[in-house]
Amino acid sequence: MALTVFLLTFGLMFLLGYPIVFGMIAGGILYFLVTGLDLSNLIDILVIHFSAQDVLIAVPLFIFTANVMNDTDITRKLFDFIQKALGGIRGGLGYANIVASIIFAGMSGSEIADVSGIGNIEIKAMMDAGYDGKFACAVTAASATIGPIIPPSIPMVIYSMLTGVSLGYLFLAGFLPGLLLGIFEMVMVYILSRVRNYPKGEKVPLPMLLKAFWNSLPALLAPAILLIGIYGGVFTATESAAIVAGYVIIISFLIYKSLGWKKLYKILIKSAEAVGYISFIVASAYIVTYVVAREHVAEQLTRMFIESGLLSNRILLLLSINLLYFILGMFIDVSIIQLVVIPMVFPLVQAAGIDPVHFGVITTVNLMMALDTPPYGQTGYITSALSGTPLREVFKEMIVYWIPIEVAALMVITFWPDFVLFLPRLFGYSG
Repeated sequence: MALTVFLLTFGLMFLLGYPIVFGMIAGGILYFLVTGLDLSNLIDILVIHFSAQDVLIAVPLFIFTANVMNDTDITRKLFDFIQKALGGIRGGLGYANIVASIIFAGMSGSEIADVSGIGNIEIKAMMDAGYDGKFACAVTAASATIGPIIPPSIPMVIYSMLTGVSLGYLFLAGFLPGLLLGIFEMVMVYILSRVRNYPKGEKVPLPMLLKAFWNSLPALLAPAILLIGIYGGVFTATESAAIVAGYVIIISFLIYKSLGWKKLYKILIKSAEAVGYISFIVASAYIVTYVVAREHVAEQLTRMFIESGLLSNRILLLLSINLLYFILGMFIDVSIIQLVVIPMVFPLVQAAGIDPVHFGVITTVNLMMALDTPPYGQTGYITSALSGTPLREVFKEMIVYWIPIEVAALMVITFWPDFVLFLPRLFGYSG
């Protein structure tokens, strides 16, 4: 009875268009009233449990880093060098788009930050060079998927918080799958560039290329510092967020001279607003976790899957979870999927003997694909607005060409755990 009240309240608030946070809190309040629990415990769940998660310190730092890069010349200088290096081949700006996302992934941890930041620069450059808008939007949205797969990754931080899985090993596990997805996307750029006869750019003289490299070097060093620090064991994943944030401030102030105190203040305000929203969602998600645990939902799901025989077949179980993620991603915000679904399916994964780090990468890839999947895919709306390309054309390009590429990469990542876990095992992971 109480669980039904919670779910109906949660679903009703969602259907009425209220923010997901309101649905979780309203459902939690009614659940506590129906069960006779002390409402003061609700505050304990919202505040104390949330504040105890040290790993979440990384989230505001990654958001701040992405905002500094996007609001100064860092992302522009990065793309300028990559554009000059690859622009001389057919479809070169498509390749540059993907490479830029791989590099930017080492600093932002967010697909939306990639699309709305460096994506704006990429789309304009591609359309100015003669690429059609739908291709520019689709490759930008698809390449941004790489952002939270290659470390750092805000979705992996949330997954670590929800499951207790090592964030450092999650970051290590995401590196090769992110590169694999980038390679798959480059293959698609190669095919479409020749079929559609996309333009070649002018070859840049070596002195000009070296100058662009020198100008972008401080920015290029940021992801290098982060990755070397994490993989070399110099600092933790959370510490890396602080170090990179401090580094981008220094180079923006002293080297590029594109950041002043007024702009820094605006960036801090914008970052605080984003962090406040995310923090409220994460804190409220603990209500869902509490209800799920108290009502033994995970145990009931596990029992149901055991009786159906799915737990004895890892392939069918992973396919079922991938399909669930895909369907939910078409209609529901990824934050809801991550915060509500993971606490329910993770016990199934554990019972089936699936590695939790491997599953964390599978989950992250699914969540990022959801941002590209119509009708709810946010990257489609963002790129359409940035380029002026009709939304229908953007989504059609994604469905026909780019979604199949992402699905193919997801299948490799799902059913080749040794590939995903190669780097974590290399650095001592024994799972």
